[in-house]
Amino acid sequence: MSRAFVKDLEDTVEELPDRPISPHPNLVTAEGLARIETEVARLQQEHAAAHAANDRAALARVARDLRYWTARRASAQIVPAPNDRSEVHFGATVTIVRDDGRRQTFRIVGEDEADPAHGTVSHVSPLARALFGKQVGDTATVAKSQAEIVEIA
Repeated sequence: MSRAFVKDLEDTVEELPDRPISPHPNLVTAEGLARIETEVARLQQEHAAAHAANDRAALARVARDLRYWTARRASAQIVPAPNDRSEVHFGATVTIVRDDGRRQTFRIVGEDEADPAHGTVSHVSPLARALFGKQVGDTATVAKSQAEIVEIA
């Protein structure tokens, strides 16, 4: 294989597909919007560094992520923390007791800020959708079992 052919392969950088954008409204908490802003700023710095280093692979990766987060920032709709704690809304912290006795507490947030391992779930998740509009003492079917709402904060 000639060196010229190898050089051509090394210079080829595969175009990365765009990250999919959710079709749901991009509801975010104030904290979620701040995280998006931080991510955009970080990616802008990485993009500049990759450009300066002429790192085409890094440029492709960072440009894709920057397009995603810029679009998410542009479509973000801040939802203020709910004042009404009588029923489950976006931004509420909800404690449920499942029919097997497990007690779980989570906050309902935007899709990009959801992290169930850290106590946050997306507003479009089946769990959040089953609980919206319900009050303390109400039950909902969650993952084929019953869950009672015991606290809304």
